[in-house]
Amino acid sequence: MRRKDREVTDFGSILEIIDECSILRLGLADGDYPYIVPVNFAYTVKEQEVSFYIHGAMAGRKYEMLKNSPCCSFEMDIPLVMDCIVEKKDVTMRYKSVMGKCRVEFLEGEEKKRAIDDIIMARYEETKNFDYNKDAVQRTAVAKLTVLEMTAKVNPLRGEADL
Repeated sequence: MRRKDREVTDFGSILEIIDECSILRLGLADGDYPYIVPVNFAYTVKEQEVSFYIHGAMAGRKYEMLKNSPCCSFEMDIPLVMDCIVEKKDVTMRYKSVMGKCRVEFLEGEEKKRAIDDIIMARYEETKNFDYNKDAVQRTAVAKLTVLEMTAKVNPLRGEADL
């Protein structure tokens, strides 16, 4: 990381950034060009190991690429504000971000159902107790993305303490 002054190393602070993010962008290998796809996500932490959970159709480009490759990259961010610093005649974007690499595995059976009910649906207040169509589970792919490495970076608002 070039800007070590913006690096976030405290695990709890990294989790706070993840909590604030709504979208996880997956970076997948696709021949000459990377394929980047935004997805909703939920996550768990066990002994400082982060696992993201995503779901979707059991067909399509994203599904096929994840099925064919057991790894991917990820990125998530929170743009805060574009900051014009008049006294320095400088411009900078204030943001928080996390990125890294994951190992991918698709869940099946009870493990898949538990991930949907206890992790994915539980992430949002609106879906915690929602009586969704349980028949859809058999047609839904659920992938667990275990984080192998991650970094976080923050360019805080002026006057805000660094994380």
